[in-house]
Amino acid sequence: MKRNHINLFEPQVMAIVNVTDDSFYDGSRSMSDDAIQRRVNEVIAQGATIIDVGGYSSRPGADDISEQEEWSRVRRGLKAVREVSQDIVISVDTFRVGVARRAIEEFGWLIINDISAGELSPEIIDVVSANDVPYVAMHMRGTPQDMQQNTYYAGGVVADVYRYFEQRVEFLQSRGVKQIILDPGFGFAKSVEQNYELLASLGKFCDLGYPLLAGLSRKSMIYKVLDCTPAEALAGTIALNWEALRQGASILRVHDVGEAVQQVKLYKILKGSSR
Repeated sequence: MKRNHINLFEPQVMAIVNVTDDSFYDGSRSMSDDAIQRRVNEVIAQGATIIDVGGYSSRPGADDISEQEEWSRVRRGLKAVREVSQDIVISVDTFRVGVARRAIEEFGWLIINDISAGELSPEIIDVVSANDVPYVAMHMRGTPQDMQQNTYYAGGVVADVYRYFEQRVEFLQSRGVKQIILDPGFGFAKSVEQNYELLASLGKFCDLGYPLLAGLSRKSMIYKVLDCTPAEALAGTIALNWEALRQGASILRVHDVGEAVQQVKLYKILKGSSR
């Protein structure tokens, strides 16, 4: 299986390609084949190093869809990426074992980006382990349909999420998963205030020794505070992405690739100058 190697301890820009019709930010929705192709061409031209293809909307309260429908969408997205580039790293945003297995079988080595860290479809971990592919384990409670009813953290959100990752990493390692990426899950089973607590302490999660993914782009923690719409939340996204880089995030998962690529370039210059 061909491996498109990438250094996940150096800042990378992951472009969001949603093959959905109900994602929270309408600028990320690409349902027609032409629209998907345009989006893929655009983000590659802008400098994305990873393309994250998703067919299941995980916004709070999103409608559930069948696994077959999700796979049909994801497959169209993956085909579009590979028609444009054979080399760019692909990520598949799915928690379903069937979608992950089919994606690897048909398209080869790729990253599996699981919003549930294997909680919703435990067999996905065996697929990841057997194929030795990188795995994004995100923190979430419940499902996208009910997660915002699960925002109580007895020990505080930072301590509880950190403890969860300690336990989850140990479990993933015991099942043979070798390449782990951690995502604290901004906006997933967290209040606005808890999201900012997590971001302020993001650097603590680097102590676990794994690359960190930050998915902040145009989320409600930005547009609710700024009293604007997701379409108006680019400036806030840029500000918080910079803080995520400063705290040690390795991957920025974004809608706006060009701006994030510029941020990473400037951050690297600043970091190099401070040594």
